[in-house]
Amino acid sequence: MSLDQIHIIAIAGAGTMGAGIAQICAQAGFRTMLYDLNLDMLDRARSANRNSIEMLVQKQRITPEEAGQILSRLSYTQELEQLKADVVIEAIIEKLEPKQELFKALAEINGPATILATNTSSIPVTRIAAGIPHPERVAGFHFFNPAAVMKLVEVISGAATAPEVAQLLEELAKKLGKTPVHAADSPGFIVNRVARPYYVEALQILEEGVADFETIDQLMESLGFKMGPFRLMDLIGVDTNFSVTSAMYESFFYDGKFRPSRIQQQKVAAGHHGRKSGRGFYNYTQQA
Repeated sequence: MSLDQIHIIAIAGAGTMGAGIAQICAQAGFRTMLYDLNLDMLDRARSANRNSIEMLVQKQRITPEEAGQILSRLSYTQELEQLKADVVIEAIIEKLEPKQELFKALAEINGPATILATNTSSIPVTRIAAGIPHPERVAGFHFFNPAAVMKLVEVISGAATAPEVAQLLEELAKKLGKTPVHAADSPGFIVNRVARPYYVEALQILEEGVADFETIDQLMESLGFKMGPFRLMDLIGVDTNFSVTSAMYESFFYDGKFRPSRIQQQKVAAGHHGRKSGRGFYNYTQQA
């Protein structure tokens, strides 16, 4: 398959990341399907995409006619059987078993030429591809939040990934307006492995009572970081960040430097997932 043979892209998972990926695929001219079992998630994704595209019109980055064309290329479905595409991008929960189950189902729906790409941020692609028919077409395609804004995309080859599949995904990333980088199939790949101490150490400081989270954020931002660790966790999703840390902790055989935080676990248990839930480390319901 070549880039000009990619016409339909499907995204499985209508969370913040999945919705963002769907939008940029439609903006790049691809017929795009967004799938989720949860109707509320699909409705929120549809609303978020429409609002985002309308904002582009207001900023005069696209015309109203272009906005209409983009929206016409987007479709939403609860039916997994409809996900027949040239490329399927998985963006579901950061757990191995659900990803494997989804890919096995997608492999039954699609032919061996369909590329199965995972947006995993921490789980080795080789583990996800294990037991999937034609694992040579399984690769990592890791976007960063917010997907519509962040330029970097990590392309990860598993042990069985065909080189031409990784190359095609790099070309696709460029078509989507992104900057691809090829990463080895190691837990956390490049960015999340490097960034993990930023969160873990900040949470450790908070646990030990050295400083409160607002002070830590203020200090890091005063040093030039655009966002402090707690403000950034709220943006990414406290639950997502906790899942990534937990997955890396397990993948690195419980190396202490990746140990998840009890404070973060409590936030997740309380439903304080950050901006998307209205409350994380900060309370967003009180903001105008």
